[in-house]
Amino acid sequence: MKQLTLIVALLLCSAVSLAQEEGTFYGGFESNSQWLQQDDDLFTFDPGATFLPEDQFRANNYLQLNYTYGKFTAGVQYELYLPSALLGYSPVFDGNNGVATYFLNFKNETLDITGGYFYEQFGSGLLLRSWEDRQLGVNTAIRGARVKWTPYDYWDVTALVGQQRDGFNVSEGVVTALDSNLDIGNVAELENIDLRFGASYVNRYQDRGSNEVIPSNVAAYGARLDFGVGNFFGGVEAGMKDEDAIAAEGELVSNRLYDGTALLVNLGYSQKGLGINSTFRRLENFSFYSDRLAEGNQFNQQLINYTPGLTKQQDYLLTNIYVYNPQPRLLTDNLEQRVGEVGTQTDIYYTFPKESFLGKYRTKVAFNFSYWGGLDTTFNEDLSYDVEFIGSGDRYWRDVNFEIKNRWSSKFSSVLTFQNVITDKGVVLGGPLGQQGDIKATVVVAEGTIKFNNGKSLRLVGQHLWTEQDRKDWAGLVTEFNFNSRLSVYVADAFNYAGEGELHYYNVGGSYSKGRTRLGLNYGRQRGGLICVGGVCRFVPANNGLSINLSVNF
Repeated sequence: MKQLTLIVALLLCSAVSLAQEEGTFYGGFESNSQWLQQDDDLFTFDPGATFLPEDQFRANNYLQLNYTYGKFTAGVQYELYLPSALLGYSPVFDGNNGVATYFLNFKNETLDITGGYFYEQFGSGLLLRSWEDRQLGVNTAIRGARVKWTPYDYWDVTALVGQQRDGFNVSEGVVTALDSNLDIGNVAELENIDLRFGASYVNRYQDRGSNEVIPSNVAAYGARLDFGVGNFFGGVEAGMKDEDAIAAEGELVSNRLYDGTALLVNLGYSQKGLGINSTFRRLENFSFYSDRLAEGNQFNQQLINYTPGLTKQQDYLLTNIYVYNPQPRLLTDNLEQRVGEVGTQTDIYYTFPKESFLGKYRTKVAFNFSYWGGLDTTFNEDLSYDVEFIGSGDRYWRDVNFEIKNRWSSKFSSVLTFQNVITDKGVVLGGPLGQQGDIKATVVVAEGTIKFNNGKSLRLVGQHLWTEQDRKDWAGLVTEFNFNSRLSVYVADAFNYAGEGELHYYNVGGSYSKGRTRLGLNYGRQRGGLICVGGVCRFVPANNGLSINLSVNF
């Protein structure tokens, strides 16, 4: 297979060199590297720091080349992880390099056909989402074929078949999927109503070997309805998954089979100056993998569906210490028994009218509330279970936060943030849920930005976190100076001053951009724990060292 992908890459590069005068050639290069240093204080006081890796230098490199000619587009991505991948990435990448993905696409007014590796999402991704996020180390591209047919502007159909990427290999299971969307409002000529319907089918085929109890085919089915009427909007998406065995640590737990269900409801209201959005989601045994034995792996490899944590995505040092990691899995072992999660999130945004006192300072207020807990479940002796739709299961997460933004003048603006969070220790520290107690924390952040002449600006952020249940109190400070739109430098420190040992997580760095090239440097300590992007998380061990990030687009 490596020889085949190399041949494809060479053919693609040859085609580009021969025809780039008539078509469009574009791509990019990205390099993220670390030089890790020994730090005795860090490895003494940070529970996430247990060792200094053997490979002190680590790098993730990506080279992407694409060529478009008429209705055809071809692309290839070469990846290199030498001598090892960055900390917290799946070990399947360590020491490897080669052509990771490639594709050939044809697209006209009604047909969109792709062969090779591709990314796809059905609806919100509740049943299927293949995607790439290099910061998280996620790339779940599917290698196979996909056809999108759009015979009318109100109806489209997508069909695909393939195997999901797993490092530089592909999954053992074969994914077959079908999706269709219909714009009912367009068909029925509804003038003031936007109404759209979608339906999805996703199947995984995997050889069951000599085990005749577990199924070879496991399918998931889903439907969704989205609407917009005046200032109101919303949607409902529901899914169900066939009975399947569950796995842990790469082995089947037993031959007992369990089905799964999912429900996602979203409602909102929007007008000038006001926005309200509320989401409810219930997941019961709704993690779906292209290899049944990959279930529960911490690196999100071979994950077919997409169930991110639906909470406020924070931007500051201390508001990102305690984050929510979604819990859609079914666990039946003696240590922990749970079947999924249920919860809600609500956002309210308000901008004061310009003629009001606060409106003169362009005051904006944002409020967020989220609550997530386990499903109320009773397990029987044979490990079957009875579950309530909502009930009163264990609390995993509760967050209340708000922010106030002001622009006091053309030269000065500010942001005030308050957060109060309660989280199960097992969610953020690892281990069983509902057994270790809660962490209760309050965070206050004050940010100010001063603009000077010639594009210069100074940003100052002061932060404080109070808690008694984990590592006690923290203080944080960030100073960032922008010389212009291309060059900026910063100094940051998160100080855990009330824990077992006083520890500074200092960082100093900056970035320079010119045209399509950006270079970023950072030296300092990285706190161990969860790092989340868009509600998807990965665990990063605490470390100290130099990081270099280079990206070039062409």
